[in-house]
Amino acid sequence: MVRYAKEHKQETRKRIIEKAGERFKLDGIDGSGVSTLMSDAGLTNGAFYAHFASKDDLVANVVTDQLQTQLSRYDELRPGREGLEDLVREYLSPEHRDHRGAGCPSAALLDEIGRCGEQTKQAYTDGARAIVEGIAARLAPGDPRSARGKAIGLYTMLVGTLQLSRALSDPKFADEVLEQGIENALAFMH
Repeated sequence: MVRYAKEHKQETRKRIIEKAGERFKLDGIDGSGVSTLMSDAGLTNGAFYAHFASKDDLVANVVTDQLQTQLSRYDELRPGREGLEDLVREYLSPEHRDHRGAGCPSAALLDEIGRCGEQTKQAYTDGARAIVEGIAARLAPGDPRSARGKAIGLYTMLVGTLQLSRALSDPKFADEVLEQGIENALAFMH
C-alpha cells in the first residue's frame, strides 16, 4: 500500500507540474490561480499543499521541469551544427509561435520570472545555463567554452525573436520577423 501511495503521489505531482507549465505559458504565472491549476490537473484545491509548500514552490518546480524538458528535446536533434540549424528553424517556426502552451518557457514567461522569488530565479538560471552550455557544445564540440558568448547571443536572439513575433497583430509582419530571425541566427552561427 505505501509503495502505491508514493508512486501515485509522484504521478499526481508530475501531472500538476505539467498542467501548470501549460497554463503558465498560456495565461502567465500571475494570471494562473491555484484553483485553476488544480482544476486543470483534475484535483481539488485542498490537494495542492500535499505536493507544494506554496505557489512559488510550484513555479520553481515548473520552471525546472520545463527547461529540462526543452533541453532533453535537443538530444533528439542531429549532431553538431546541423542539429543547431534544425533547432533554429523549429524554434522560430509559426507552429512554435502559435502554440504557446506547448512551447518554450523562456519566450512565454521571462518577464514574469524576473519578478519571481529567488527559488524560481535560481531554477531558471540553472536551466538557462544548461541550455547555453548545450548550444555552445554544438557550436564548438572540441572547446565549448570558446563558444559560450556566441551561444548566449544565439539563445537570446531566438527567445527575443519569438517573443516579438508573438506580440505582433499583423500575421505577415509576425512571419517576416520569424523568417528574418532564422536568417540572422544562421548567419550569426557561422
